[in-house]
Amino acid sequence: MIQAETLELLEWSRLCQHLATFAATKLGATAARHLQIPAALSETLGLLAQTQEAYQIEQNLPSGLKFDGIQDIGEALERSQLQGILSGDELLAIATTLAGARQLRRTIDSQPDLPVLTELVSELRTYPELEQEIHRCIDDRGKVADRASPKLGGIREQLRQVRDRIYQMLQRILQRQSNAVQEPVITQRGDRFVIPVKAPQKDAIPGIVHDTSSSGLTLYVEPHSVVNLGNQLRQLTRQEQVEEEAVRRVLTEQVAAVKPDLERLLAIATILDLATARARYSLWLGANPPRFIDRSAGERITLRQLRHPLLVWQNQHEQGTPVVPIDLLIQPQIHVVAITGPNTGGKTVTLKTLGLAVLMAKVGLFVPAREPVELPWFDHILADIGDEQSLEQSLSTFSGHIRRISRILEAIGQGEGKGLGAGGWGLGEEELATETQGSEEIQEQSTEEQADNSSPQPLVPSPQPPSPSSLVLLDEVGAGTDPSEGSALAIALLRYLADHAQLTIATTHFGELKALKYQDDRFENASVEFDDVSLSPTYRLLWGIPGRSNALAIARRLGLKPEIIDQAQGQVGLQASEDVNQVIAGLEAQRRQQEQKAQETAQLLQQAERLHGEVARKAALLKERERDLQQQQEQAVQSAIAQAKAEIAQVIRQLQRGPATAQDAQQATESLNQIAQQQLPSRKPAKPKPGFRPRVGDRVRIPRLGQTAEVLTNPDEDGELSVRFGLMKMTVSLADVESLNGEKAELPAKPKPAPEPPPPPPADPAPTVRTSRNTVDIRGSRVADAEVVLERAIASAEAGALWIIHGHGTGKLRQGVHEFLKQHPQVSRYELAERTDGGSGVTIAYIQ
Repeated sequence: MIQAETLELLEWSRLCQHLATFAATKLGATAARHLQIPAALSETLGLLAQTQEAYQIEQNLPSGLKFDGIQDIGEALERSQLQGILSGDELLAIATTLAGARQLRRTIDSQPDLPVLTELVSELRTYPELEQEIHRCIDDRGKVADRASPKLGGIREQLRQVRDRIYQMLQRILQRQSNAVQEPVITQRGDRFVIPVKAPQKDAIPGIVHDTSSSGLTLYVEPHSVVNLGNQLRQLTRQEQVEEEAVRRVLTEQVAAVKPDLERLLAIATILDLATARARYSLWLGANPPRFIDRSAGERITLRQLRHPLLVWQNQHEQGTPVVPIDLLIQPQIHVVAITGPNTGGKTVTLKTLGLAVLMAKVGLFVPAREPVELPWFDHILADIGDEQSLEQSLSTFSGHIRRISRILEAIGQGEGKGLGAGGWGLGEEELATETQGSEEIQEQSTEEQADNSSPQPLVPSPQPPSPSSLVLLDEVGAGTDPSEGSALAIALLRYLADHAQLTIATTHFGELKALKYQDDRFENASVEFDDVSLSPTYRLLWGIPGRSNALAIARRLGLKPEIIDQAQGQVGLQASEDVNQVIAGLEAQRRQQEQKAQETAQLLQQAERLHGEVARKAALLKERERDLQQQQEQAVQSAIAQAKAEIAQVIRQLQRGPATAQDAQQATESLNQIAQQQLPSRKPAKPKPGFRPRVGDRVRIPRLGQTAEVLTNPDEDGELSVRFGLMKMTVSLADVESLNGEKAELPAKPKPAPEPPPPPPADPAPTVRTSRNTVDIRGSRVADAEVVLERAIASAEAGALWIIHGHGTGKLRQGVHEFLKQHPQVSRYELAERTDGGSGVTIAYIQ
C-alpha cells in the first residue's frame, strides 16, 4: 500500500503520461501509462540497455525506428482462438502488423552494436506467407477480393450482370413513363431497386411499393418486370456473403494456428516501442544514463544539475518558470540528510526530484542530470510527503503522518503492522483515534528520556539488521504536534532510519535536528538558500550548512506590525537567535565567496582556452599561408619552365625547317644559352644539405614530374633508385629527386672507368643540337625489337649525336640499349642526357 501511496505522492502517473506521448503505437502508449517498476536490478539493467540502444538508433537514423502498420491485434487473436470469424479490417490489421514488425527487424539488423535489441528481434516470426495470403484475399478497404476464390469471382460476375439488367430495364421504364415519375432516378430501399413514382399515377407503373415519402406524394415502386431479377440478385448476394465468410474463416484458422507467435510478436513490438519512447523522452529531457553504485564499497551518490522532470515539462509546454537544478553529492557514510530552510524554498521539490530520479533509473529511463549520474539501486522508495488529514477517519495532520510512517516502517521490514505500541514503532488503531492520546504517550516517553539526562535514543530496544536498499523521503518530519515532542520524535525516528534504511532525506524546521551531524557521522545537513536582500528563496540547495530561521524576517517583509515582530523576537531569545543566525550567515557568505572564486577561476580557464584556440588558429593560418606561398612560387617556376620550353621548341622548329648547317646549329645554341640566362638565374637551386640520401619508405619529390613519390629501393652505385607514385613504378636518378623540404640528394662518386685508349677527338665538332632527324623513340619496345630499330637508325645517321628515348620504367630497356651501344663499332661513346633533356630516360650515342 505504501508503495502505491509513494507513487501517487511523487506524481509518478503524470510522468508516465508524459512518457506515453513519445510512444508510436497504441500498445506502447498503454504500456507507458501503466509502467511496471522492476523488482530486481537485473531487470533494470536490461531495460537500460534497451534504452541506450534505442537512443543510439535515434541519433544514427534521421527518422529513428518506424512502427508503421503495427496495431493492437490482441482482441482479434483472442477471438480467432475462440473460433470466431475475423472481419476483413481485422485480418488486414494483422497483415500490416506483420509487415511493420519485419521492417523493425530489418532496421535493427542493419545497425551495428545493438546486441540486446538484435537478440530481442531474433525471436520474431513474421509469417510472410500468411501476410501475402491475407493481402491476396483482402483488399485495401478490408473487403474480400474477387481473387480470393474462383467461386466468389463467378458469383460477383453474375451479380454485376443481374444488376446491369435491372438498371437497363428501369432506365427504359423511366423513359417510357416519364410523366408518372417524380424524378428520373434509380434508388434503393433495402436491397431492392426502385423508382420514385407520383402517388396519383401509381397505376401507370404497376409493381411493389417498398416505401413512401414523408409527404405521401411519392411512392418508391419496384416494377413487376424486375421483381424476379431482384429476387435473383438477393440470392446471389447471400451466396456472396457465404463465400466471403468461408474465405475469412480459412484465414482466421491460419491466424489461430500461429496465435502464440503473433502474441510474442506483439509483445516484442510493444517492448521496442516502449524502449524507443524512453529513449526519445530521455533525449528530450537532455538526460544521461545512470550508473548504479555500491555505497558499501565507498562510492558516493552523484547527481549534479538534477532537474525535476515534471517541472521541465511544465516549463516547456505550459510556460512555467525556469527550472532551478540542484546538486546531490552524498558521501557513502551518510545515511540521513536533514534539509532545513524557509517555507516555499524548495525542500519538498528536492524530495520529489530525488524520488523521481531513482524511479526513472529503475524503469530504464535516463536521469535529467549532468554526467556522471551515479546512484544506488533501491528496493523500496517510501515517502511521507504532504498532509493526510481525514475527517472520516478522525485523523489530524500529526496522526496522518504517524499512520503513513508506520506503513513505511512496515515496508522496510519492521513493525509487523503494530505501530508505536509498547516496545514497537507505531501507533495502534485505537491510539490513532485522536492526537491527544498519541501525544500523551509520547509525552511520557519524552519525560523518561529527559530524566536520564541523555540525548533521545531509538524507541526500539534492539535494532534489527539494516535494510540495504530503502530510500525514505520524509517531509516536515515530526510536524503537527507540540514542537518539543515533535523534535524528540523526529530525532528518534531519524536515528532509527539511520540503522534500518540505506538513505533517508528529511525536511524539517526543528533546529535540534541540525546538531545531529555533529553527534553522528551518518548525518548530514543541507539547506535551501535564502536571499537576504530580496527576502525570498533562490531554490538552490546548499550542503553542509543548516538553514536559518527566517520566519520573522519574512513576516516583517509581508507587512506584519513591527511591535508584534519585536515582541516575538524577545520571546524566542533575540541574542541566542541572532548569534546562531550570524554563524550560519557567515558560513553562507563564505560559501558564496568560494562559489564566486570558482566562477572566476572557470572564467579564467575559459579565457585561457579561448586564447589558446586563437593562437592555434593563427599558427594554422600562418602554416597555410606558407604553403600557399610555396605553391605560388612553384607555379611561377613551372610557368617559367613552360615558357622556356616553348621558346626552345620554337628554336628547334626553326632549325628543322631547312637543312641543318653548322652555322644554324651555332645560332640555335646561342639562342638556348640566352633563354637559360633569362630563366635560370631566378631559380637557383637551394644548396643541398650534406648527408641527405633517400632510403626505403621515404617520401621524395620529383620536380620535373610535379609528383611526390615513395622510395622503394635504396640508390645503387649508379645513383638510381626505384620509386612509386600512385599505381606507377619507375626508376629515377638521385639528381631527379629532392626531399620534401627542397634538399638535393647527395650524388655518389662515380668510379673511374677502366683505362681505355681515348678515341681521337674530332677535328672540329659541331654543336650537338637535338632534332627530329637524330632522335629515336623506342619506349615500350622489347630489347630485341629496339636493337633492330637502333641498328637501322645508326646506319642511316650521319656522324654526330643520336638521341635515344627509352624512358625510365624498370630500367631493363636502358640496360639493353647500353649493352648494344657498347658493342656497336660505329658508336664511339654514349652517355645519359642532361636533366633538362630527359635525364636517365634518354641516352645520347655519338656516331663515328
